[in-house]
Amino acid sequence: MDKKILMIVTSADQMGGEHDTGLWLQEFVEPSTEFREAGYEVVAASPKGGRAPIDPNSYSNELPRVWDGVMEPIHDMVPLSEVDPTTYAGIFLCGGHGTMVDFPENKQLEELLRHFLTEQKVIGSVCHGPAGFIGVKDHNGRPLVEGKKITGFTNEEEDQTGLTSAVPFLLEDKLKEDGAEFDSGEAYKDHVVVDDPFVTGQNPQSSLSTAQKMLELLKNR
Repeated sequence: MDKKILMIVTSADQMGGEHDTGLWLQEFVEPSTEFREAGYEVVAASPKGGRAPIDPNSYSNELPRVWDGVMEPIHDMVPLSEVDPTTYAGIFLCGGHGTMVDFPENKQLEELLRHFLTEQKVIGSVCHGPAGFIGVKDHNGRPLVEGKKITGFTNEEEDQTGLTSAVPFLLEDKLKEDGAEFDSGEAYKDHVVVDDPFVTGQNPQSSLSTAQKMLELLKNR
């Protein structure tokens, strides 16, 4: 197997027809940087492929210089339909509100996740990225996250964004409905949960440590 990590990014740039959204940039760049420094090739894919829409609120006028060049994979992403999951050691679902639009009920993403679970490869995700887990069934027909300790963007955090009425669902509620043991930390504080093969981070502040915990699991594969 090649030393590669597949990072999944949203293709959606609108939520509810009136809210500009997309990838939350930090949730790609920080993990991608960490993976590359650990010697992994990073490949970015999305439902439609092409250039990633970036949530305008996630830009900074003073982006760290270490991010230079790291964003190249999201300038021309692979469509999910063209991904061969057998060549990757792990998968990482990046966040941003766009994931609430095009990650759930995505059959191609579901097939990819089922491969990684069946092969017990590491499955990482941060913030709204676990929206991709919703409704996914494992090879036995059970919910992907049933009985798994998972975290993600909490109801409390969503309320603090002022977007509770704009999102199509509340991530915490949906994960619980699928049988996940949802583990929440303090709002907007670094919080990561590991329940092999899952590594999930709660919010943007958890992006770096989620990648670090994922790399720890990968070392033992």
